[in-house]
Amino acid sequence: MSGLRVVTRGLVHIYHADGHDVAALSGIDLVVGAGERVALLGPSGAGKSTLLTLFGGLLRPSAGRLLVGDRELSQLSEADLDEVRGTEIAMVLQGAARNLLPYLCARDNVAFAQGAARQRGRQVPSPDEVLDLVGFPTASADVPLATLTPGALQLLAVAVAVSCRPGLLLGDEPTSQLDHGARDVVLEALAQVNRQWGTTVIVVTHDPDVAAAMPRTITIRDGRVGAEGREGEEFAVVSADGSVPLPPHALAAIPPGSLVRLHEEDGRWVLVVEEESP
Repeated sequence: MSGLRVVTRGLVHIYHADGHDVAALSGIDLVVGAGERVALLGPSGAGKSTLLTLFGGLLRPSAGRLLVGDRELSQLSEADLDEVRGTEIAMVLQGAARNLLPYLCARDNVAFAQGAARQRGRQVPSPDEVLDLVGFPTASADVPLATLTPGALQLLAVAVAVSCRPGLLLGDEPTSQLDHGARDVVLEALAQVNRQWGTTVIVVTHDPDVAAAMPRTITIRDGRVGAEGREGEEFAVVSADGSVPLPPHALAAIPPGSLVRLHEEDGRWVLVVEEESP
């Protein structure tokens, strides 16, 4: 399977907490192309983990559209969602232990993760091929998991997630508990899966070095897309209603209530800040 495209239109998610409705996402308009590698950034509580969970089909949106490939996830039955989650969409949860069966070796963890797909007659790569793809050491394929380093365990978690060759791989802080060396090995594993299989990769992270390793970044602020980064350059994003959320460093210079206008100059649009009348 090649990479899956992800499209959201006016995506809203509301949850109930302490007797109140809280909007975790307030209208996300987003397109992630098939085969892209993207990092989701933003402060705690901004909605990025909620967005990732929606992408994985683990939650249903309160409103709006969410398409993964040609499937609108909110319209699928639970049985169809189970099948999609087992074959087309994979997720690496934060903390390697949450992704692995501790009583199985690495090779058997991968084989177990492929079980349902094999029963459906789906062609999947061999466990050794998957382990080799992510760079997991061959000598450690049959040893007890308790003897593995945190970095090796996280590599194995990636291998388990991609064992059925999904079109979309989601990672929730997949390197947060690793030292820099192990982190970079896991990032290379994600890049290798993307290069070799064309898998679309989307990860949530707070680590600027992880973000820098991704060709594209998307910053979520207050439940909306606040900014995007392309090859190290950051851009504000025009929302469907025409609003433009300014990044924090711009707000320091252009505080709320400022008067601004767009001015066309030599074929480019320039934001002009007007001085307030006394």
